Amino acid sequence: MAKDKEYTVEERLKALYELQTLLSKIDKIKTLRGELPLEVKDLEDSIIGLETRLENYKNDVKEFTTSIATHKVGIQEAQALINKYTEQQNNVRNNKEYDHLTKEIEYQGLEVEAREKKVRDLTKLINDRKEEIEDLEKLLVDRKAEFQEKRSELDDIIAETRQDEEKLREQAKALEQEIEPRLLSSFKRIRKNARNGLGIVYIQRDACGGCFNKIPPQRQMDIKLRKKVIVCEYCGRIMIDPELAGIE
Repeated sequence: MAKDKEYTVEERLKALYELQTLLSKIDKIKTLRGELPLEVKDLEDSIIGLETRLENYKNDVKEFTTSIATHKVGIQEAQALINKYTEQQNNVRNNKEYDHLTKEIEYQGLEVEAREKKVRDLTKLINDRKEEIEDLEKLLVDRKAEFQEKRSELDDIIAETRQDEEKLREQAKALEQEIEPRLLSSFKRIRKNARNGLGIVYIQRDACGGCFNKIPPQRQMDIKLRKKVIVCEYCGRIMIDPELAGIE
């Protein structure tokens, strides 16, 4: 098996640079997609949030409508008691009974006023909620249209690049078998922390191809000898000489 073979430093570095080249191509594909995946996810979350709020508002309207119906029944009952007590006042035997009925009529009158106020308040809340529901429904239509547009755009880009990306990933996976696990792990860590995703770079004009700091002549010579893995003392990237990287 390929992974059981003992590779020289030169072979490891060459494989590592080839791996970097493949991964950089994958990075370019991701850049092509840009912020679209995040935009699509944000729009999806926004739609879910709007739908939840819309459902809550509709439930509020149902609840307020039920409360209004309850208060209207209460008003009818109170009004019926007022009529009953008013009629009883015509047949009282003494002032005490008359005063008692008067207090009951006043109490039921206050009950009617309180419930009527509740009905007015709830009616206003219903109207407010209906306006908010109308605004939300319009916003939801716009968000869904935007989501469909972005989703379609993302799907087109993914469809165009999926085959290339899968092929590159397969090639990268095969190359990883040729690299010592510890070196591969270090490379991935360097690449993850590098702003441009480069974990291995070649010398450019006597400088590091990653951070562009000057490399001492003796260190350049060591890199060209390909006897050991050398990293940039400034940025930590693995160094390779241009010839090994296939650069003229």
